[in-house]
Amino acid sequence: MKNLFSFFAFVFTIALCSCADKNASTSDVVPQIVEASVNPTNNIQRDTNPPRRRSNFIVSTARPENEINNKFPFDISMTNAKKEVFNSEKSLANNGKPTVVLFWLTTCYPCRMEMNAIKEVYPDWKKEVDFNLVAISTDFKKNYDNFIKRVEKEQWPWKTFHDTNREFRLVMPGKLNGLPQTFIFDKNGEIAYHKRKYITGDEKKLFEKVKELAAM
Repeated sequence: MKNLFSFFAFVFTIALCSCADKNASTSDVVPQIVEASVNPTNNIQRDTNPPRRRSNFIVSTARPENEINNKFPFDISMTNAKKEVFNSEKSLANNGKPTVVLFWLTTCYPCRMEMNAIKEVYPDWKKEVDFNLVAISTDFKKNYDNFIKRVEKEQWPWKTFHDTNREFRLVMPGKLNGLPQTFIFDKNGEIAYHKRKYITGDEKKLFEKVKELAAM
């Protein structure tokens, strides 16, 4: 009887220890709780000094309008295709003859059409009438190289300049809004003819006015 009691006590002890081990193993597996961040962007590093964008603004080098002589032949800086700088006061002839001034842009197709049309008849014009003709590009400085290429390519028979600081627009009627624009100054330096844009045949009207002024 004593042996039987000892046997059951042994079995009970084994069972009790087994349960304790089992509970201990399950209790060891504790789920880890990850606390969510209230602001998920807290850990994102931001560049507080982002790189500056290149400015699209073009800095003007023109003088104030009231500092520019607004009477022909003005006093405006002009640059030719050889990068030589001149002043309009000496380069625009004020010699008692009609003076034609063509304002144009390298990116302006009608300007190209007008100048090509005049180029074809210019030798005949000069044989018939004594007058002055000059072409002035109003391109931004960034297009000055394009100005040089166009002048070298076209080989126009008249003097061609670039408006160095884009000042002619400050003294000409209408601010040279819309190109090409053509002006004829009479022998007294007054504007006798002004035309905006170009339509085929305009060069004939231009020459008729030149002849009229030359005969006065």
